[in-house]
Amino acid sequence: MVKKKKASACLSCENYEYDEARGEEVCTIELDEDEFYRLGDRDGHGCPFYHYRDEYRIVRKQN
Repeated sequence: MVKKKKASACLSCENYEYDEARGEEVCTIELDEDEFYRLGDRDGHGCPFYHYRDEYRIVRKQN
């Protein structure tokens, strides 16, 4: 299940990606119905699925 979330809360999350078919950015986490509604109650704050998008993480490990 794909849920569109507020961009300001999700711009730095690695699970927030651009979907070409929809033409918008969406959260790519697969949620069941209960998780979907619980996450919606949070208004994007304190998301338990948030992971900081660090594009240089692998490069730092190589050095």
